[in-house]
Amino acid sequence: SVTAKTKKLYMLFDLTPSKDITGGPWYTEYEFDHEFIAELRNFILMCVRRMNRGDGVTLKQIANKMIQANVSRVQLSLDEVQQVLQTLAFDYLVEQRSVTADGEALFVAAKQITTCCNFGQWEDFLSSDFPFRGIRYQDNIYLSAHEPHHHS
Repeated sequence: SVTAKTKKLYMLFDLTPSKDITGGPWYTEYEFDHEFIAELRNFILMCVRRMNRGDGVTLKQIANKMIQANVSRVQLSLDEVQQVLQTLAFDYLVEQRSVTADGEALFVAAKQITTCCNFGQWEDFLSSDFPFRGIRYQDNIYLSAHEPHHHS
């Protein structure tokens, strides 16, 4: 079993073990298969960027392309493909743009997000006169100065 490697488990030979025991497609010989998942993530990200000229792809289109390209050594269900797609969404690499007429979600490559780590104007924030002057950011947004005021 994936959860208890040292515990012996007896099973009839003609039964198919559940995913709770084998770990499903994400485990190989009871070890989590990081490389396999990384390959799937890269393939799905490539599909989202290149299929339909980047205008969006559905989960079914991705799954069909995975079958055509023979990416996985095991047959993945739509739920399993969606799990990999969700990891890309959680990492802000893929996002849902809209929904098709059939109600299927369309996924596109996410727009890059600027974070504090990429912010290059920390010196401006740390100067003593920061609250009393305006700042123009790299994306041309202007933050006006806070004017000093007195409470009565």
